[in-house]
Amino acid sequence: MQFVSYTRLGHAGFGVRVEGGIVDLTGKLGIGVVTLKQAIEADLLGAAQTFVTGRGPEFTEADIALLPVIPDAGKILCVGLNYETHRAETKRPDAKYPTIFTRFADTQIAQRQPILKPRVSDHLDYEAELAVVIGRGGRYIPEASALDHVAGYACYNDATIRDWQRHTFQFTPGKNFPATGAFGPQLVTPEEIGDYTKLKITGRLNGQVMQDATLADLIFPIATLISYCSSFTPLQPGDVILTGTPGGVGDRRDPPIFMKPGDVFEVDIPGVGLLVSPIGQEP
Repeated sequence: MQFVSYTRLGHAGFGVRVEGGIVDLTGKLGIGVVTLKQAIEADLLGAAQTFVTGRGPEFTEADIALLPVIPDAGKILCVGLNYETHRAETKRPDAKYPTIFTRFADTQIAQRQPILKPRVSDHLDYEAELAVVIGRGGRYIPEASALDHVAGYACYNDATIRDWQRHTFQFTPGKNFPATGAFGPQLVTPEEIGDYTKLKITGRLNGQVMQDATLADLIFPIATLISYCSSFTPLQPGDVILTGTPGGVGDRRDPPIFMKPGDVFEVDIPGVGLLVSPIGQEP
């Protein structure tokens, strides 16, 4: 199933895509369940299948404004240097453990909303990634059962202000400028995906392929990331793990290529979605 978060007629809600449009699920799966995160917390994504069976669309996508898939994620844990091509282009050594940093939920934007180049930098870079949304939380989750904790997958552009990323050894400043985390357009449940390692991920800038890989190329696979992250912090339903970006980032090209107002970047993961982000300028 494909779930979307949105605003309609001034109110936030969520629904599921069906042929021809969207079935609204806001408040219909349980009392007080008005967001996708709340539906995940209440373990109601399966109930949505029963609810929509035999129903036609209530409205089209033209009637809504999409929100980030999980606008109110409690944790967004980002993984750095998780493709060998990207590790090699950064000239960083092999790592025994994943590189983890955080992104704040209020930096996120939705499908076709502009990523904003900040006033203080011209080094706005792209990072095409697969996002994993946690369905069932836990602590010290074993790798063997870690994928059972996944609610679904989505596209993400973890856009980065590279010079600010290098101000210190910590990545946080360069990863948390407003309107730099594009998340969407939908959450796709695992049964639609099957073996995620067969997924291809492509990043395109103005139609030109800049990043191209498969999810099988992850240095630390998704089960390892879930198990590792749950060892230092309890994972909760609706938490998000960004699995890393392939090689080909603009900062490591010769000469470097950075996104500028008027550009368009696409994260394309067939089966998961096509995330389109125009580039704008911070006022």
